[in-house]
Amino acid sequence: MRLGLREQKQRETRLRIANTGLKLFLANGYEGTTLDAIAEEAGISRRTFFSYFKSKDDILLTWQEGAWDAMRAELLKVSPDETPLDAVRKTLINDVSRYESDHMIAIDRVMRASETLKVRKQAAYAAQENALYTTLCEVWRQPQRRQALRAVAMVSVGAMRLAIEAWANQRGERPVAEFLEEAFANVKAAVR
Repeated sequence: MRLGLREQKQRETRLRIANTGLKLFLANGYEGTTLDAIAEEAGISRRTFFSYFKSKDDILLTWQEGAWDAMRAELLKVSPDETPLDAVRKTLINDVSRYESDHMIAIDRVMRASETLKVRKQAAYAAQENALYTTLCEVWRQPQRRQALRAVAMVSVGAMRLAIEAWANQRGERPVAEFLEEAFANVKAAVR
């Protein structure tokens, strides 16, 4: 789907604000960065900021939105003959492999430094689980599979959380995809 000029400008402005906010968070810390500083650096007014984001913590969660949109699009292309857990595993590993470790480590550090962001991150995981479940139901449409698909969504987001936590604790020495692969292997071994 091709975006109109207005939608393209809005998307570019949102991305510019998000990138500016992230740059300032990394330089000054989350608490040390004000909305006014983000707006000024992005070349917008404070009021315009609120046309794109509800709060400054929304900036850090934007990169996750894009990742989940891409993952959803990938999952919708999966054959229903594949097992849901394997499809999610492959899609998640493929998705996280696209991101630079240094960038992900920096974002993770900023998010862990703020209690507000830690709470928002937990809420984002719940939303991701629900979005994943909805997507799985679009691929595997049989109503009798709903509970199993809900379990796959829960386990998959849980495996992702454990993998990201383990990866962050070792400060990016190994790619996050390796931790994700291990987490899913542990899940499969435990349910056999």
